[in-house]
Amino acid sequence: MKRILILMLVSAMVVAPSLAQEPETTDIPDVEEVTATPAEPVEPVEPAEATEPTEPAEPARPKSLDGDTVNVMNRVEVIETSDQTRVTLGKNEVVIVEENGDTVVVALGSKGISIVEGDDSVQINIFEMDEREEPCETNHKKRFQGHWAGLEVGLNNYVTPDLSLVLPPGQEFMDLNTGKSWDWNLNIADFGVGLGSDYVGLVSGLGFEFINYNFDGQSSIMKDPGTGEIVEYVPEFVGFITKSKMNIAYMTAPLLLEFQIPTGAGRIYISGGVIGSLKLWSNTKIKYTESGDKSKEKNKSDFNLSPLRWGVTTRVGFKNVGLFANYYMTSLFKPGMGPELYPFAVGLALSFD
Repeated sequence: MKRILILMLVSAMVVAPSLAQEPETTDIPDVEEVTATPAEPVEPVEPAEATEPTEPAEPARPKSLDGDTVNVMNRVEVIETSDQTRVTLGKNEVVIVEENGDTVVVALGSKGISIVEGDDSVQINIFEMDEREEPCETNHKKRFQGHWAGLEVGLNNYVTPDLSLVLPPGQEFMDLNTGKSWDWNLNIADFGVGLGSDYVGLVSGLGFEFINYNFDGQSSIMKDPGTGEIVEYVPEFVGFITKSKMNIAYMTAPLLLEFQIPTGAGRIYISGGVIGSLKLWSNTKIKYTESGDKSKEKNKSDFNLSPLRWGVTTRVGFKNVGLFANYYMTSLFKPGMGPELYPFAVGLALSFD
């Protein structure tokens, strides 16, 4: 297809100027009237000896300069390399054809045309050359796109240093109702860098995590006035508490290594890496009913929570739907200022396009 395009273009450029050129005309000067005089006698000339007929000259053919360059009628030059064909008319370069796999990009003046041949269809795009500095590379090299930006929802809990969900004696007030302890992640941006391919790359980004720890008992937490450690807080309206929870907000940033496996309908992605968090704010909230009236109590504090934390994360999914799991290697509370507990969360991830 590329050679046909070039030959058609070359023919048009060679023939069109000749057809468009108007015949030149010149003014004929006036001729004075003269009187004819008798011509002088002419001596007879002997006939020339007969010569053998000569073969007609072969028509001019395109001259091959170096095997990759063809010169047509000393006007059009076609230079072809392994991945590019350039056609010049005189000193002007009029068309460039770049080919890579199933994609052909034709640059003609300020316009460009990309032709992508698929298994069942052909896609043709027209673009302005000044909008694409490198049309060939940007057209057929797909940019690696990772999976981080999006909305995630899951369930929270934490474990002891020996990875047990059963809390030691004296820390039962930290028991959670896991089914009501939600983890919401709003990842607003991601950045992907391909490692030589659009199937493997590094992913980073920025997000916000909103954690809800729903306590299972009729109590909450507070700082001990004397030691400053986290202890159980039992309000005077105990027995009427309908909900007791702690809310924490973090700003998060990951560094992931992601692999993508192409399938007929899309790509399966698998990623893993580290994730860091910066605490933004925290509070506790208690809802209770007393004498038929609904009330609530809200306390804002840092609750000795670790301001910075880091953990590991893994993700797997298909297209824009996946699963995630986060486990933090930093204790929920500052060392020695509260129970030693290590948070984790699992849930569903919906990635943005």
